[in-house]
Amino acid sequence: MVIRIQVEKWEKERLSQFAFLSADSKGRQIFEEKCNVRTDFQRDRDRIIHSKAFRRLKHKTQVFVAPEGDHFRTRLTHTLEVAQIGRTLARALRLNEDLVEAIALGHDLGHTPFGHTGERVLNNLHPKGFKHNRQSLRIVDILEHNDNRVGLNLTYEVREGIINHSGENISKTLEGQVVSVADRIAYINHDIDDAIRAGVIKKEELPRDCILILGDTHGKRINTMIIDVIENSLHREYISMSEEIGKSTDKLRQFMFENVYLNKKAKSEDEKTEYILTELYKYYLNNIDKLPVEYIGDYGEYESSVEDRICDYISGMTDRYAVNIFSDIFIPKPWEKY
Repeated sequence: MVIRIQVEKWEKERLSQFAFLSADSKGRQIFEEKCNVRTDFQRDRDRIIHSKAFRRLKHKTQVFVAPEGDHFRTRLTHTLEVAQIGRTLARALRLNEDLVEAIALGHDLGHTPFGHTGERVLNNLHPKGFKHNRQSLRIVDILEHNDNRVGLNLTYEVREGIINHSGENISKTLEGQVVSVADRIAYINHDIDDAIRAGVIKKEELPRDCILILGDTHGKRINTMIIDVIENSLHREYISMSEEIGKSTDKLRQFMFENVYLNKKAKSEDEKTEYILTELYKYYLNNIDKLPVEYIGDYGEYESSVEDRICDYISGMTDRYAVNIFSDIFIPKPWEKY
């Protein structure tokens, strides 16, 4: 018996009745022979980890642009924290850990340089708008390549979890819902940690009623939220927090919006980064031939406008690459050393 079949049998015997089994996947857009060792979701996880878009996350801003210090989060460390929290929840709830991990590792592939500022800029510039979850799906479907084929050809369930990890839509699988709540648990808590380290807020300024309920340290708050999700989701057909923990989490999130995400000190570089991305977008709109060849060439069966291709290129940039490209285009070479 091949290893994959043994794993699929184990899932059927051991996982919750609400778990999504690897053997039940709706499959891929393009048929592929199954692997003898890995399940379909394990293969998806591996394809994402080995993608160029995943590697670029290490140089993309989470909240703070060009922070001074080695301990601030990036999109990559955020993604790993989401995957870790997601797997903890999945194991406790006896859900499919491999599906959770694949969705978690791919959920933010479409994030722009310079954090949410970049997303806001491209959303304002593109006639059709721009959302990072849609771009994440676009990356795995079109922009990345697997064995000289357009896209990574991921399973339906992983793709569905990626597109529905944020926004109003809710994933149809509990594994997708786990990633959505793990994403929120991760970013609220690590953004607090980074904001305190950056001096944007003080620990004493956090809402006291929330701290009394959730905990007075980074680890305690994460543990409280995880335990609460497990207790309120075990043997149920949906993933949720209790009303008390949910309200405290939402209040803490609102505090972060008011005091960090929109804080002038935290967003002191916003005007500069907005200018860089806007000028790059306008430049390529007037010089489409200057895009790298892969963004000019054939997109296969996928229809892509000029604006789509520009957003594909710019959103895929790391922070420092965007700055370097801007410098190459707009700053005269003799002036660079001054």
